[in-house]
Amino acid sequence: MRKLTGLGVLGLLLVAGCCPMMRACPCAARTVQGKLRHVVLFKFKAEATPQQIKAVEDGFRALPSQIPGVRSFEWGTDVSPEKLSDGFTHCFLVTFDDAKARDAYLPHPAHKAFVEVLKPILDKVLVVDYVAKK
Repeated sequence: MRKLTGLGVLGLLLVAGCCPMMRACPCAARTVQGKLRHVVLFKFKAEATPQQIKAVEDGFRALPSQIPGVRSFEWGTDVSPEKLSDGFTHCFLVTFDDAKARDAYLPHPAHKAFVEVLKPILDKVLVVDYVAKK
């Protein structure tokens, strides 16, 4: 009976479109309709030079013109008076029409080349993707 109840709950969650293991469920973002936002935050190593950081900024800004599927792009540096950034100084927001466009962007050679410029000075990265809702 317990096994049947567990399967019933899992079935209801799947029918409702809720995966109880969102991190392990690659289908979750792919089945939702709407523009996909790709938020990327960088924390640079203490020894990163201003020139190296500028190369990262310039490289990220160039990606939308090099990779199809990017609908919009914006970026900036932390100016929050709350001081809760945990050392993350740069935020980049890339908008795609859907997860398929994002999935083509990530392995693109231009994106991979950009990551190689970034890696030597990157301390930490935080990436959050979400589907925009109104």
